[in-house]
Amino acid sequence: MPGVRRLLVASVVAAGLAGALAHGATPGLRRRKTLGFGPTLPHSVFASGETVPVVQAFGKSDPFDVAKAFASALTADVVSPASSFYVRDDSYTDKNTGVTHVYLRQTMFGMEIADGDINVNVKDGRILSYGDSFYRGTVTEPQGVDVHAEHCGNLRAQLEEAVDSQRQYLAVESQQAVLGSHAHTPGDIPTLFDWNCKHVGTPYGMLQSAKFDASPSEEDPSQALLQFMIAATPEHSLAEDIIHNPQQYLEKMTVVPQDSLVQGDRSYSRLVHNVPDAVNPVKARVAFVQVPHGDSTSLELVWKFEVEMQDNWYEAAVTHAAPHRIVSVVDWASDSPMPIQAPVPKEPRSGATYNVFPWGTNDPSEGNRTVLQEGSDKLASPAGWHSLPYANDPQSSGHLKNQKGFRNTTTTWGNNVFAHENWEGENAWVSNYRPSGGSDLEFDYGYDPKVTEKSDALAEAKKWIDVAVTQLFYTSNMVHDLYYRYGFDEVSGNFQQHNFGRGGRENDAVIANAQDGSGFNNANFMTPPDGQNGRCRMYIWNTAIPYRDGDLEAGIVIHELSHGLSTRLTGGPANSGCLGWGESGGMGEGWGDFLATTIRSTKNYSDYPMGAWAANREGGIRNYPYSLNETVNPSTYKTLDKPGYWGVHAIGEVWAQILWVVSHRLIAKHGFSDSLFPPEPLADGSIPEGDFYRPQEYDAAGEKKPLVPKHGNTLITQLVLNGMKLQPCRPSFFDARDAIIQADEVLTGGENFCDLWVGFASRGLGPDARVDGRTPWGGGVRTNDNSVPARCKSESLN
Repeated sequence: MPGVRRLLVASVVAAGLAGALAHGATPGLRRRKTLGFGPTLPHSVFASGETVPVVQAFGKSDPFDVAKAFASALTADVVSPASSFYVRDDSYTDKNTGVTHVYLRQTMFGMEIADGDINVNVKDGRILSYGDSFYRGTVTEPQGVDVHAEHCGNLRAQLEEAVDSQRQYLAVESQQAVLGSHAHTPGDIPTLFDWNCKHVGTPYGMLQSAKFDASPSEEDPSQALLQFMIAATPEHSLAEDIIHNPQQYLEKMTVVPQDSLVQGDRSYSRLVHNVPDAVNPVKARVAFVQVPHGDSTSLELVWKFEVEMQDNWYEAAVTHAAPHRIVSVVDWASDSPMPIQAPVPKEPRSGATYNVFPWGTNDPSEGNRTVLQEGSDKLASPAGWHSLPYANDPQSSGHLKNQKGFRNTTTTWGNNVFAHENWEGENAWVSNYRPSGGSDLEFDYGYDPKVTEKSDALAEAKKWIDVAVTQLFYTSNMVHDLYYRYGFDEVSGNFQQHNFGRGGRENDAVIANAQDGSGFNNANFMTPPDGQNGRCRMYIWNTAIPYRDGDLEAGIVIHELSHGLSTRLTGGPANSGCLGWGESGGMGEGWGDFLATTIRSTKNYSDYPMGAWAANREGGIRNYPYSLNETVNPSTYKTLDKPGYWGVHAIGEVWAQILWVVSHRLIAKHGFSDSLFPPEPLADGSIPEGDFYRPQEYDAAGEKKPLVPKHGNTLITQLVLNGMKLQPCRPSFFDARDAIIQADEVLTGGENFCDLWVGFASRGLGPDARVDGRTPWGGGVRTNDNSVPARCKSESLN
């Protein structure tokens, strides 16, 4: 172990500026800087179907025992006898499909390998699929590969190439959402490059100048954390002051040991207070991570940090030994049947009413507002949208906290969502302004924004804050209830203050900021692990007069909330680090676009742009509208090789376009449902088939099979969510594709096998598609494949 702590690290630094806002240098506004990168592990695999090795027949044994036995056999080639693993406590059985998702974490010398993951999907004693990134080696000296410098050289080349060939797109991608009105020029390259790579040599310089101790205390993460804050802070002056005067910051930081040993993991957990530019104490623990060198990997001892800042929430790995260099970093901020007799309030009220743009109306250009009854689904939200237990209520304190029962609220405050204004753009939220519906819960407010001088446009937009908060509350609750019915429930990590005794971790409703004052022309979502509140921030867009409010464009809200969905479902609800960069990070964006587009679509086919109303751009904020017409949207898997497609939003729109094409294969085969919402459960908790599900089927043992949505658009929604649960942490396009195909095998017996393959292959993601020279930030050379498996040769690609 002492030798491990002396090792230098092959580090990677930030690959993409995902957060510069369109307001540029507008006084008083912040620019959102974000880092997101990490090693690509060459041995990581996802196997499903016939590629799963047959270890032994387990029968209908306990699925957790099956998974552990399988993992033991699978890792028999692990070289070090010091290696072991444990079952993470966020493993669960999906009550809709009967699949048990078991998450295993590897340890070495009793200490976790933070990226050593195996996820095993088990049903009826059979291994359906698994992902594996376990380390298979001895604890040897890392090879000293300096991926950091290599990465930054490639990043500069990519930025220059993107500016030369796709100026307009880089403006959109690097600013996260907008905007067309500003294109980057070669003069902007130093800014983009500096944000990612300015401090590539800083750890060496500080060590050489004796600013940091070359042999820091094994139990004190302060130096490593301060080194990370130099790279993470968007404040140039603060970074420079830390570099020149680190001691004054170290003296203010206090480290408090935490008793948080989990299942034998010797994690040396700490809580660090008074960290510059952090808004809360930083969680720190010691762990190993894997660092690749060629086709091999070695272990590096690191400090793992959870750093909540004003505009970011980072999970970072920084080398334990000096010089303290960043190995990986994920920004949790992304720019973007149980019994019906579950406990409910003793005196439930009649539902609220809201004057809003109805569900399915994407924005004000598509229709008018109307007064709607509270649409809470009784299975997803048994207490409705305006009730929560006193014990789980952040506004209740003292004796109220110990009071039994539910609190009924009269504002946009409930079990699933806390919605409010945030004009100050700060992290405080409990006491922020919320409209009141009174005792009758009537949220009915006028909306008639006026054309003003630009200097008065922001004040005019703020006049309609009641409308904005009400719409955000309504849309967010509808998304919660919809995703719940497709399987994003308590045990899989959804967002609720109270879980009605259904499992999972509580106290994590979505904090939804309307008209967030920290910027313009943007939206983002922060997804910490299950049990911590997600945070959605919606912004005003200054792209037209009157200004346009992002809270009123449902597609943007749905996109952001879908980050919480995909992050919690991929790799398990307690692991928020699985969609941080490259193809994985891109798909995190793409799922949001696809689901938002699916929700707004109708049986009368149309192409759809993303963010067109808010951005005041007919073509929206992506390269292309989502379309089945290849002349309108020519995106294929190979498109990811083009200049400008290194960022997660560009990668994401390719994934969303592929899913859009796949979905319409199923719609052509199964038809279209006007509503994505399943029917309400009956009094006994069972779900009626109605015109939504196929007739209930039973297996040979007489047990009910999973209910299968009848129509193409409902079926693909179910398969996409089920696929997220099956795929591994840090999935590739290939992994996510295979997980969706396997989800159909579990749900329907594989009746759509060829339809799915034809859809994927039509955009280059056939079985022989490949990528050579994959890089952590999404680079590589891709080869399209338009073929399909042999059993599907008779299917048409049209």
